[in-house]
Order: sequence, then C-alpha cells, then structure tokens
Amino acid sequence: MQSSELNNLDLESSDLESADPKSPQAKSPESGNRERKSRLEFNKLQKRLRRHVGRAIADYNMIEEGDRVMVCLSGGKDSYCMLDILLNLQKTAPVKFELIAVNLDQKQPGFPEDVLPAYLDSQGVPYHIVERDTYSVVKSVVPEGKTTCGLCSRLRRGTLYGFAEEIGASKIALGHHRDDIIETLFLNLFYSGRLKAMPPKLLSDDKRNIVIRPMAYCEESDLAAYAQAKAFPIIPCNLCGSQENLQRQAVKAMLQDWDKKFPGRIESIFGALQRVSPSQLADTDLFDFKNLEIDRESVLDTKIKAINLS
Repeated sequence: MQSSELNNLDLESSDLESADPKSPQAKSPESGNRERKSRLEFNKLQKRLRRHVGRAIADYNMIEEGDRVMVCLSGGKDSYCMLDILLNLQKTAPVKFELIAVNLDQKQPGFPEDVLPAYLDSQGVPYHIVERDTYSVVKSVVPEGKTTCGLCSRLRRGTLYGFAEEIGASKIALGHHRDDIIETLFLNLFYSGRLKAMPPKLLSDDKRNIVIRPMAYCEESDLAAYAQAKAFPIIPCNLCGSQENLQRQAVKAMLQDWDKKFPGRIESIFGALQRVSPSQLADTDLFDFKNLEIDRESVLDTKIKAINLS
C-alpha cells in the first residue's frame, strides 16, 4: 500500500466498536458519564492502533494486491490484536488481500486446544491448527533452568515457514510490536555484540518467505489495553513466558525505567533505527572505509560554484 492511501485505512470514531458492547445500560448520570468516557477512550485507542498499523503497512509495502497473508496466532495478546486490527483494515483497505490465521500447537502440557478454534469460528476467520511437538524437543535439549526461547523460536519459525509454502501464503504476519523491536536491539547489543533488531519486513535467508510485522509502530501498553477491552481469550505461554530472570525481561525493565525517567527516549531509540548512518559506525561490510580518498578539488569546485551563484 502507498502512503497516499493511508487515509482509506483511518476510520472515524463512529465506525469504531464500543469497548464493552455487553455492558448494561447506565443506571445513573454518573455511571453513564463513566461509560461514555470509557467508550471514547477505547475509540481513541482503537483508532490510534489502526493508524499505526496502516502507516507501517504503507511505509514498508507490507501488503499488496492479491496477497495471501498467514497471520500467526499464538493465543497471546499481541497476536490477537494483530488479527483483529488486520480484519478491520481489510474491510477498508485500497487493495484486496486474504487473511488466514495459523496456530502452532507445540503440545505444551495443559494447552487449551479448544480456545483458539472456538474464537476463530466465532469471528468467521479461516484458520489452520498445525500440530508439532516442539515442546518435548526443547525440554529434551535445553538443560533445566536455562532459557528455552532461542531453540523454541527456531523450531517454531521453521515449522511456520514450511507451512506458509504449503498453503501458498505470500506473506507471514507476526505480532511483534515497537517494544519488542527495541528490546531485541539491546539484547543483541548487550549479549551478542551485534547492532541488530527486528525489521518490520524481512525476506527469509532462503528467499522463500517474506515476514511482515504490521504492529512495528504500536506500543505494548496500547496493545495490552486493547486486548483487555476486547476481552480476548488469552492463552499463557508455560514454556518460556513463565521463566524467571530472562534476559529480555531485564532489558524490558531497563527500558521501562528509562521511559519513566526520560520521557520520549523510547521513541528516539526507535527513530534511530530508521535513520542509520553507516559511515558513522565501524562495519567495513556496510561502508568502504579502506578506500576513502581525499578529494579537495571537487569540494573546492562546489564552493566556487556556490560563490558565483550568490
């Protein structure tokens, strides 16, 4: 989608849903005012999230005419929000595209297998449940007490990439948001010695799949509020989400502390990811430092031309 088409993705408040459509009618002026304020705040939140998603899609040309988008649904708040927002944008988007929800059942003990199918059926969303026992693989390989996220992520990614090809999906949509991207930047910086984050759009190494992150501009706090208002049937991750002292949690806490002490710092960090100057870093693969040469004549010519023009 082109940036000029963004207005087509922006809905007016009158088009937005109530934060709690099942709430009872107001019984007093005071409760009525509270309900109206709650609806207004939710409508603002919903419109803001849709605007952010629409802008990210346009900025990175994430979705094109005729795309078949595989929406990866884990059962967490972020993926629910992504599916919900994409479904609404689909109705008003200037291009036609298909959405197919896909959940990877990793066979975690106690995983409620009926929750996602029931929700997706209620929404009329086409979906697939892919069953792969990655849980047993991770538990057998990773020592007790160690972080399972890395291996789990690789196994999950490989399975989803393969399934995307099976169903003819042209894009794979993941529910990572702005905070995830920034946290990944610092995780790589602190623990891997790499200046690397999560791109909003990615071509897989084998060039067989394109991954998109439509919520790259969305704040996690907004998504948490939206998921709560919509009362999505959240499924907790017992494999990695419950582990204590994860590196990501430490980075998250650091960023939250920064945000309290220095408002606007998080926005500035994300903005830096969009304004990279390779010549001001030290990566010889990104910039040819070795073959730099003095060229005073061209600079002098430029100055002389500027003087003559003035």
